[in-house]
Formats: sequence, structure tokens, C-alpha cells
Amino acid sequence: MWVRLRAWARGARARTRRDAGMVTSEYAMGIVAAVAFAVVLYKVVTSGTVSAELQGIVKRALDAGV
Repeated sequence: MWVRLRAWARGARARTRRDAGMVTSEYAMGIVAAVAFAVVLYKVVTSGTVSAELQGIVKRALDAGV
């Protein structure tokens, strides 16, 4: 029984070591996706309509008498 348990533990350690983290190509794809998302978000926020709405919200918040 102990032999089987040790063999199972060795196999479990080998499986976790194999999938321990991301490889360089996965990091690169994650960075590319994050940069693309940031560019799209920047374009949306700096567009005329959204920018005007955000300025209106900030102006109303600053004009509110608390």
C-alpha cells in the first residue's frame, strides 16, 4: 500500500511540475491582448461623445453643493 501511495505522490508532483506556469509565448500573447484592449479603451474614452459625457459627469459632480 505504501509503495502505491509513494508512486501516486511522485506522479502528482510530476504533473504539477509540468503545468507549473505559463511559457514565454503565453506571456507574449497576454501582453499583446492587454495592449490591444488598452488601445481600444483609450479610443473609446477619448472619442467625442464619451469624452463630453465624462466631462459633464465631472462638472455636475463638482457643481453639486454638499
